[in-house]
Amino acid sequence: MTIDHVDLARVDLNLLVALDALLAERSVTRAAARIGIGQSAMSSALGRLRVTFGDELLTRAPEGMRPTPRAMALAEPVRAALRQIQCLVRREDSFNPATVERIFTVSLPDSVEVLLGPRLLAYLRAEAPGVRLLLRTIDRTRILGELDADQVDLGIGLFSEGQAHHKTRLLYRDRYVCLFNPACVGLDAPISLEDYLRFPHVLTSLRGTAHGVVDDALAKLGLRRSLAVTTPSFVAVPFLVRDAPVITTMHARVAHFFAGTLGLSVSPAPVALDDVAVAMLWHASYDADPAHAWLRRTLLRLAAELENPDQSGQNSAINPVPTTTTISESGRPSRA
Repeated sequence: MTIDHVDLARVDLNLLVALDALLAERSVTRAAARIGIGQSAMSSALGRLRVTFGDELLTRAPEGMRPTPRAMALAEPVRAALRQIQCLVRREDSFNPATVERIFTVSLPDSVEVLLGPRLLAYLRAEAPGVRLLLRTIDRTRILGELDADQVDLGIGLFSEGQAHHKTRLLYRDRYVCLFNPACVGLDAPISLEDYLRFPHVLTSLRGTAHGVVDDALAKLGLRRSLAVTTPSFVAVPFLVRDAPVITTMHARVAHFFAGTLGLSVSPAPVALDDVAVAMLWHASYDADPAHAWLRRTLLRLAAELENPDQSGQNSAINPVPTTTTISESGRPSRA
């Protein structure tokens, strides 16, 4: 499309900044604070936006301000345009991790935070002390909306949904293993399917659903397990297993980490389970952002340094049950 410079010159492009803030905050007061102007100035900007687009854009509602269908259609193109403008005016070659000041909001499960969090924090303090992290527990039902609203910079986890403007990159693959306290259950690895079903299980479910991938796999065999506890916390599970005659099925890297720390045992799962793909998820408008791209590269490098239990000398004798990895690079929900 040919640019009509005369027509475009009549438009105050700062109004797009105001519109983006209004759609993100859905409040004149909060939108004004977000971009550092007064409430009256933001109210004036909203009035001019309504004239420009010939639409109310935001209407009053009990919960605050509700965007109109026209506003919702504008949200994504406006944000993408602003990101592109921001990348144009920033000099990529001037980006320096040692001097950058930036806060990154990252949503992730606590199991990934345990593995990558300490490494990432240590690296940032040494190489990018001006970068701060705001870590949040990921909610898979909300993460896409949070990325679209610019409330989250990066999601990490197992993802199976998304649109064209949601980008993913594989961080690492993992497999499922069993974790248990041999002193409590009186078993040694590898455990049999019979013993696996004889003891109750601990299930991690971020949605609070008492059903996971293990239950699906057992159902194909006409079998069921009993559940002792369902918890949303991956990190709590090894401590529950430590003191009770129960078994849990979890990702191998986290399982081996806690097995060594808490004196627990790891065994291949006696039922075939697909591998999992832990990936990064972000909004495409951040693709060319130098700081965001640098963070993604850093996470990729740190993830590559994670010890793979299948290749470590300590666990080389443990052979997992053969599985067929059918998960796409964007991953899938994980509840074992």
